[in-house]
Amino acid sequence: MEKFLYLFRGGNNSELSPDALQAHLQKWQEWMMKLGKAGIFVGGEPLARTGKQVNGTKKVVTDGPFVEAKEMIGGYMLVQVKNMDEAIEISKGCPILEVDGKLEIRPIQKMGEM
Repeated sequence: MEKFLYLFRGGNNSELSPDALQAHLQKWQEWMMKLGKAGIFVGGEPLARTGKQVNGTKKVVTDGPFVEAKEMIGGYMLVQVKNMDEAIEISKGCPILEVDGKLEIRPIQKMGEM
């Protein structure tokens, strides 16, 4: 089994009515619970829209991230599956895709393989 990181970007849920937003959030909960029961879900959380960046050799701290809303990473999830093909197939059930969001899939590299 391999671990993969899902990075959730964008998504246009700000235009949803309160009822539609609640239904959308319910889909997220159901999807994550389904993955948990299948032993696929390892962990994950939504991310705040604010933060800090530490940059370069001088370690300059700035406010951030400052990116377009459609590129903002809004959350992450760690899954454990057989391979990239399975990670891709499982990702197709993600509710962020219903609101025109993006889901980036990154394999977790083992420390000795760098």
